[in-house]
Amino acid sequence: MNLKTKLLSTLTLSLLAFNSYSIYASTPHLSANKASWVDHEEQIIRAHIPNINPTALRTSLIAYNHAKSMGIENKPLLTIIDFSKPSSSKRLWVINLKNNEELFNTYVSHGKNSGGVDSTSFSNQPQSKKSSIGVYMTADTYFGKNGYSLRLRGLDQGYNNNVYKRDIVMHGAHYVGNGEIGHSWGCPAIDPKLAKPIINTIKQNTLIVAYYPDHSWLTHSEFLTG
Repeated sequence: MNLKTKLLSTLTLSLLAFNSYSIYASTPHLSANKASWVDHEEQIIRAHIPNINPTALRTSLIAYNHAKSMGIENKPLLTIIDFSKPSSSKRLWVINLKNNEELFNTYVSHGKNSGGVDSTSFSNQPQSKKSSIGVYMTADTYFGKNGYSLRLRGLDQGYNNNVYKRDIVMHGAHYVGNGEIGHSWGCPAIDPKLAKPIINTIKQNTLIVAYYPDHSWLTHSEFLTG
């Protein structure tokens, strides 16, 4: 092997090593294979859905991937609620990960004690009337005082594991979708016209990630660091 060929070979190996390290380093706590999947999905989804917050998307994909590896989730559906956006923005997405298609993008409320237009405070405590961040699993449906509703189970210990006993559910509400976004008692309320199609799409064991750049959650959730 002449000197030129040897130098080219060394450079190629160095570039491959750098690229592998970059993929891993860009997603802490993920194996190279998992990080590669997240990178791939993020790139495709952002191309299809340019108005989504890249950080909220990446965080949600990491959570979905961890949940799947833990045997919790195997349906290719992911709902993202981006509480870093104001309630006046369409900050809920339902994404089909099988073909990276946006199924829904709409408004969603937050709890009355979580903030005004911007949500800034979250809680896992009963009677707090605040929204909870973290990873959720959808459960069964029922008809209640707010019509067709979807029960939710919080999977993030310490952040939303009380939502089921707090009766935090997804439901339609008259104060969502009419130009003015009101407040719930912690429920992710949506436009009544979209309640049935969205609920029927995501019911029964699909993941919801309620994102907010909360340092404690980002660094302690088992779905983000496990």
